[in-house]
Amino acid sequence: MSKKYLHYYRTALNGKGHGMHSPFVFQFILHVLNNNSHYKSPATIEALRKHLLKDTTVLNIEDMGAGSRTGAGKQRSVQQLAKSAVKPKKYSQLLYRLVKRYQPQTIVELGTSLGITTAYVATANPAAKVITVEGSEAIHQVAQANFKTLKLGNIEALQGNFDNVLPQVLQHLPKVDLGYIDGNHRLAPTLSYFEQFLQHAHNDTILIFDDIHWSAEMEQAWEQIKAHPAVTCTVDIFFLGFVFFRNEFKEEQHFTIRY
Repeated sequence: MSKKYLHYYRTALNGKGHGMHSPFVFQFILHVLNNNSHYKSPATIEALRKHLLKDTTVLNIEDMGAGSRTGAGKQRSVQQLAKSAVKPKKYSQLLYRLVKRYQPQTIVELGTSLGITTAYVATANPAAKVITVEGSEAIHQVAQANFKTLKLGNIEALQGNFDNVLPQVLQHLPKVDLGYIDGNHRLAPTLSYFEQFLQHAHNDTILIFDDIHWSAEMEQAWEQIKAHPAVTCTVDIFFLGFVFFRNEFKEEQHFTIRY
């Protein structure tokens, strides 16, 4: 992974937007990656993260995806999950800024984990409906408690296998404005989730895929998503991949940007 990241860092476009000829991506760099709008996320979420990093409660976890990046077993503490399975502050706040900037109204997340990223997204647009799905019952229960602690009322937290729950969620949604796929990091499931979200996508929909360079399978999935004819633009910041369908891109454009 370190070699992949080094290659990314050396070859990626400048993270300040210099030389970027796409107006949309330039604005994305300025306001989402670099926060020129000075969006300030609430401190309460990071305070909760600090609390979770000290929580030694052990959970029995049902892992329905590709497994833990650290190779951890079925029993893990909340503390371990907060360290290894929760998106770091840098990326959680990036997603907060993205929601602040584009104000999606219908948000679907696959992979709640402890709910930190979900909380950032829900807080960024209190008027949005946020539906999040977690595979593990034990982790789901912790996330629900965290949402109550943060007094977030616009989150619908569901538990179950993504393959079963996602079709049920999407059949009740005419459209999805933002989809965040953070779980089951394998080729076939990732492409299946993409195809399902695609049926509910529109010009302004944004799909985000987590850990696109986590494995050869995820890199293959990312390349196939980029090549799909409905996709007009992608942005790769190594740990996250952003997919856009905007018709202002007359030709496909794919960017790897240093972040």
